[in-house]
Amino acid sequence: MARGPDGQGGGAGSSLAAQLFNRDTLADLGAEFAVLPGFDAGRFVDETAPRLAGLGVHDRLDVIADGLEAQLPRAFPEMADALEAAMPPPLDPGRRDDDFGRFIHAVPGVLAVRHGLEDHPDRALDLIQAATQRFSMEYAIRPFLNRWPDLTLARMEHWARDPHYHVRRLVSEGTRPRLPWGAGITLDPMEPLRFLDVLHGDPARFVTRSVANHLIDLSKIHPDAVLDRLTRWRAEGAQDARELDWLTRHALRTAVKRGEPGALALLGYRADLPVTARLQVPGSVTVGEALEFSVTLESGEMGPVLVDYRLRFHRPGGSAERVFKLKAGEVVPGRPLRLEKRHRLKGDAKTFRLHPGPHAVVVQVNGRDVAEAGFELLPA
Repeated sequence: MARGPDGQGGGAGSSLAAQLFNRDTLADLGAEFAVLPGFDAGRFVDETAPRLAGLGVHDRLDVIADGLEAQLPRAFPEMADALEAAMPPPLDPGRRDDDFGRFIHAVPGVLAVRHGLEDHPDRALDLIQAATQRFSMEYAIRPFLNRWPDLTLARMEHWARDPHYHVRRLVSEGTRPRLPWGAGITLDPMEPLRFLDVLHGDPARFVTRSVANHLIDLSKIHPDAVLDRLTRWRAEGAQDARELDWLTRHALRTAVKRGEPGALALLGYRADLPVTARLQVPGSVTVGEALEFSVTLESGEMGPVLVDYRLRFHRPGGSAERVFKLKAGEVVPGRPLRLEKRHRLKGDAKTFRLHPGPHAVVVQVNGRDVAEAGFELLPA
């Protein structure tokens, strides 16, 4: 299985894994399966709970699947029938967002891949369609895209118009080129665009957010295809204008950070807008303190500006940069635009270690570097 937000799915055991999968949540799941003739919920909990200690999210799911499997029919079609019979009611189809369901209901996806992938793909896809209405099956669908691409894509043609928005979202989320923590897929990344042509007009934000995230992935591979689709969708008018504006901004956020002119132009920002900048940065900052700086922008023309800043970090043997948002605004002739920022340079960050030495701030306006100033990062 793919490894999730706990990193490796193992080790000392994450607090997230313990919150999601513990004796109490196992008892809830056991109670649901108790509707099956002969299923012993107490046995399931007693045999499974001790095996969860020290495991991460996905490894716990595998263990829970083992515990259920021990009391389910061995033949997959009958196993799938039992899994569906024990499912709680679908998530509210009338909602549009923020209804993720419970992680404990991801288990049918584990068993669909484990026992249905090779010999019963049609029945397994039926199970996944039912299960994703309780908890998203984007990790489970990806092995089917690799093993049975034509069959799975044919299903997705129908799923993209399914009455339940969780099924519709699965089409976009499951085919993402770079799904976080998901198994890689061999599918041509351009293939799912025909589904996004339908899903971008969806009334559920849960779906359109997935479409935007899908486009972020695609923009790292085929940026021109993303711009082409967003431009086409604007002309078609299948989506509310405000929702499509939101989707566009979200889909292009990493392209904007990279300063790509086409993405900026689509959002209304001119890369050639004449802007001068005065950047004020302190000479030194101590690790653990905040870097406080200001930049004043001036222009002889009126126009919207998207202002980002990059921090250039000193690293042993070189440097590294990260982009951060500063402000979206407008420059007006004769009216300087002053922006201020306070950025804490954390000494205890787990994901990015700071190294004392020469650092720099680079201000970027509409994707173009307009000012740079250095400072010394001192040890705490």
